[in-house]
Amino acid sequence: MNDQTTLPAEEQAEIDRAAKIAEQNDRFRKTWGADFTVPGQIVVTRGVASLSAGAQVQIMRVVQTFDTFTEDNDPYGDHTFGAFEITAVGEAVKLFWKIDLYDTDYTYGSETPEDTAATRRVLTVMQRHEY
Repeated sequence: MNDQTTLPAEEQAEIDRAAKIAEQNDRFRKTWGADFTVPGQIVVTRGVASLSAGAQVQIMRVVQTFDTFTEDNDPYGDHTFGAFEITAVGEAVKLFWKIDLYDTDYTYGSETPEDTAATRRVLTVMQRHEY
């Protein structure tokens, strides 16, 4: 008896597309934008920019190593969002990071986000209260 379930082709294609986007998002995030095969920009909000240099290094490290993706924070399986907390000057700072996928002019959402030649990523890091 075969316990494997075969998904409809369209559903499998969406799962494969999300996995490809997730892999690209992970490369971009883990290299902090230094992997030029996945072009984009890193942006921090005023609230993050106002934190100490040490806190900013902590934030960068946590974003780069983030791997706690769940159905709650990653319902599409594309690794575009993360929530975390750091301690800065003895206080907890709650943060989000988010990756948005734009066209090459950074004007509209990318029509083909799995195509790195047609897509530019913007990774934004913000304090939760800034959302």
